[in-house]
Amino acid sequence: MSEQAARTPLQCVPDAGFVQWLSASGGSLAISTYQAGFLFMVGWNGRQVSFLPRSFQTPTGLDVQARRLALATRGGISLFADAPELAYEYREPGRYDALYLPRATYHLPELSVHDLAFGDEGLWWVNTRMSCLSLLSRDYSVEPRWTPRFISDLAPEDRCHLNGLALKDGKPFAVTALGTGDTLASWRDTRRDGGVVIDVGSGEIVLRGLAMPHSPRSYRDALWVLNSGAGQLLRLDASGKSEVVCELPGYLRGLCFAHDYALVGLCQIRESNIFGGMPVQEKYPQLQCAIAVISLRSGLCVGMLRFVSGCTEIYDLRFLPGVQRPNVLNLDKPDIRRAVHAPAASFWLAEESPASPAAS
Repeated sequence: MSEQAARTPLQCVPDAGFVQWLSASGGSLAISTYQAGFLFMVGWNGRQVSFLPRSFQTPTGLDVQARRLALATRGGISLFADAPELAYEYREPGRYDALYLPRATYHLPELSVHDLAFGDEGLWWVNTRMSCLSLLSRDYSVEPRWTPRFISDLAPEDRCHLNGLALKDGKPFAVTALGTGDTLASWRDTRRDGGVVIDVGSGEIVLRGLAMPHSPRSYRDALWVLNSGAGQLLRLDASGKSEVVCELPGYLRGLCFAHDYALVGLCQIRESNIFGGMPVQEKYPQLQCAIAVISLRSGLCVGMLRFVSGCTEIYDLRFLPGVQRPNVLNLDKPDIRRAVHAPAASFWLAEESPASPAAS
């Protein structure tokens, strides 16, 4: 956790629109923030919004698939699985309807993992430092599968700051990058208007001139992307034509969809060397850290969950359909050593007595 987050109490405030949306959504949210060092589970307990933070070391990309959850951290990628039978009994009967338990951690070098996505071939991850897409591998620390055309070598130099990944029909569909240079950190020189969206299949750049784009997503026959430095949610149709759906008072990062709504993460800009001078700062003198609920029908923001202290940045978020009261356990929780989750039966082991004999 950062020193700032350690000093400042964590506090978030949902407005009436967010409460109304969440209570009617039939689901919940998982939110990662590497700046504060938390994975947040935001749910609805039938009376009010519930907010559960779990500490992880600089969590970034996350994804969910059915009952599985994947989370990127500084040390690698961790996989979790929901044990709903154990969730019901955890702490008090009926308090939780999902309990994500750690199943495996893949240890990776310092490669700056950004977006994650479950696909037909396995778990894809954006290898930002090597400017490529990789598949999670049991045998290798890196299994590169795709590189932008303008990148000539798999060097750990963060040449274009490849960061976002959208899947379609189980396969990589589009990515975002902050530049198109082929030298060490060359994207930093063009961060205000050098961002691009790239079609993975053809390798062609389908949209240029963006301010630090993030979080491309395929939804309802369109490609959506955050023009983060301009505070814009964009929609690209099949012809490649783009339109601004809405503008928000924050550096945007993290995008998911729930029925007729988009959920967008807003960040404050933490320093000026990289993030300074963005167009969104010229339009909004005070940026927010929040989750915005955007109506896809009107393009209007109908609700917000605002972080008023302890958190200034969002990285990613996912909607958890059918789960309203989620919990997740990290490796700091002793209860993970008591949880037995099997196909035919699940139960909690009794807590060991201090007088229990040690294993021989």
